[in-house]
Amino acid sequence: MNTEILGVIFSYLLTLVIAIPLGIYIARMFRGDKTWLDFMAPLERFIYRFCRVDPKREMNWKQHLFALLTINALWLFYAFFAFLFQGHLPLNPDGNPSQTPDLAFNSAISFLVNCNLQDYSGETGATYFTQHFVIMFLQFVSAATGIAALFILFKAFRDKVTDKLGNFWDFFVKSITRILLPLSVIMAVILAFNGTPTSYKGKDTFISLQGDTVHVSRGPAAAMIAIKHLGTNGGGWFGANSAHPLENPNYLTNVVEIAAQVIIPVALIFALGFYLNKKKFAYVMFGVMTIGMLLLLIPTMQAEMGGNPAITHMGISQPTGAMEGKEVRFGPAATGYWSIMTTIISTGSINSMHDSAMPVSGFMMMMGMMINCFYGGCGVGILNFYIFIVIAVFISGLMVGRTPEFFGRKIEAREMKIASVIALLHPFIILVGTAISSYVLVHMPNADWAVKPSSWLNNPGYHGFSEMLYQYTSCAANNGSGFEGLGDNNIFWNVSAGFVLMLGRFLPIIGPVAIAGLLARKKYIPESAGTLKSDTATFGVMVFAVIVIIAALSFFPSLALGPIAEHFSLK
Repeated sequence: MNTEILGVIFSYLLTLVIAIPLGIYIARMFRGDKTWLDFMAPLERFIYRFCRVDPKREMNWKQHLFALLTINALWLFYAFFAFLFQGHLPLNPDGNPSQTPDLAFNSAISFLVNCNLQDYSGETGATYFTQHFVIMFLQFVSAATGIAALFILFKAFRDKVTDKLGNFWDFFVKSITRILLPLSVIMAVILAFNGTPTSYKGKDTFISLQGDTVHVSRGPAAAMIAIKHLGTNGGGWFGANSAHPLENPNYLTNVVEIAAQVIIPVALIFALGFYLNKKKFAYVMFGVMTIGMLLLLIPTMQAEMGGNPAITHMGISQPTGAMEGKEVRFGPAATGYWSIMTTIISTGSINSMHDSAMPVSGFMMMMGMMINCFYGGCGVGILNFYIFIVIAVFISGLMVGRTPEFFGRKIEAREMKIASVIALLHPFIILVGTAISSYVLVHMPNADWAVKPSSWLNNPGYHGFSEMLYQYTSCAANNGSGFEGLGDNNIFWNVSAGFVLMLGRFLPIIGPVAIAGLLARKKYIPESAGTLKSDTATFGVMVFAVIVIIAALSFFPSLALGPIAEHFSLK
C-alpha cells in the first residue's frame, strides 16, 4: 500500500514538474515572445492563407463568440453525417456498421463539446476513419476551442480599457500547432514503444492458454489516445478505455496518461499568472483548486484501499482493497487517483470501472464534476472558476463595504446576473435531466418508443439512481465517464444527454467571455486602499466557500438519494 501511495505522489509531482514550465511557455507564446516552436509559423501562415483568415485582425468579444460558435456548428454537421454513414466509408477493415441517427447525434455532439461520452464500444461502434478523421480531429479542435476562449478572457484583463481582444483564429491555431500537436507526438511515441497499437490492420486472432480462439481489435490507437488525454477529452479507442491492456499497457503508461490529463489545465493556471503578471493570484487559484482536489482524492483512496465493508462482514479478507472492476496492474490507490483526476478535469477516461467504485468514491467523483472547476478541462476549467470569482468578489464587496472590483474593473448588476445564471445552469440541467429520467423509469417502465425504461438499470435502488445522476452530471461537466450499469444506447438517453452536452459546453463559455468583454470596456480603476484584494489567502477562502455552498445547496439532496444512501446501506 505504501508503494501505491508513493506512485500517486510521484504521478502528481511529475505533473507539476511538467506543468509549471509549460505554463511559462504558453504565456510567452501567446504574448508573442520568441519560443522554440516558432518554426511552426510557416505552417500557421499556410493555414491562415488557405482559410482566408487575417490573424492580426482584432476582434471584440461578440466577434470571438460568433467565430467560435459558427465553426463548431459546421463541425457538428460534419461529424453527424460521418458517423451516420461510417459503414460505407473507407478504413473499415473490421466491417463495423454505421451508427443509428440518435447515436450519431449523441456521438457527434459528445466529441464536439470535449465530453467524449460513448454510448457505443470504441472498437465495434466506430471505424478507423471516424476514429481518426472525426473523433481525433474533434479532440484537437475542441481542446483548442477551450484554450482560445480562455485567452480571450486573459486578453480582456491584460489591457486596461479595450474592445480589442486578439483574434480567435490566432489563439485557436496556435493552441493546436504549438501546444497540443507537439505534446501529442511525444506521448504517442511513448505509448507506441510500450505496446499500444499503431497498425491499420483489422482484428488479429490468437489461441489463448485455455485453447479458445480470441479475436483482438487493434488499429492506429496510439495517436488518438495521446490527444484524448492531453486535450482532456476522454473517450477510448477500445470500449474498456484505459483499463484495456492495449490502450494502457503497463504502470509506466498509466503514469504518463494520468499526468498528460492534468498538465495543460494546471499549466494554464500558471500561464495566467505569467501572462497577466499576477503570479500571486495564480498561486491563490492553484491553492484553492488543489485543496479542493485533495478533499475529494483522500476519501476516495481511503475507501478503495479499505475494501468493501459488505464483503468484510461475510468474513472475506481484502488485503489489496476493493478490487472489483479494477486492474491488478494498477491497484486501488492509483485507480482512486485516476478516478478523481479524470473527473475533476473533465477528461472522463477510465482505468477501472467507475460503476464498481465504492459509494464514497462515486460521491467524490460526482462532486468533482458537479463543482467542475478544480483544475477543469483545457481552458474551460478556469472559465468555470472565473464565474465563482465574480460571485465571490461581488459578495465580498458587499460584506466588507468595498467596491466589488476585479483586476481594476467594477463588477455590477449586469455581470452578476450573467454569472448567477451560468452558476445555476449547471445544477439545473443535471437535476432536471435526472428528474425526467426517474419519472419515465417509474411511470413509463414499458414504454415502447425506446428500449424499455425498465431495462435501463442493471442495479436497483440507490445505485441505480446514482447511475442516472452520474450520466447527466458527466454530460453537463463535459466529462464522458459513466456508471456503465446504465443502458444508455437508446433514443431517450442519446437525445436527452445530447441536449445536456450542448448546454453544458457552450453556455459556460459564452457567459465568462461575455463578462470579460463587458468588463474590458469599462473604465480602469487603479488599485487603492478601498480595493478588494483578490490575491490573498482570505479571498481564496471566500472563493472556496462560495463554491462549496453553491455545490452543497444544489446537489446534496440528490446525492443523499444516491451514493450517500448507498454508503450507509453497506454498514
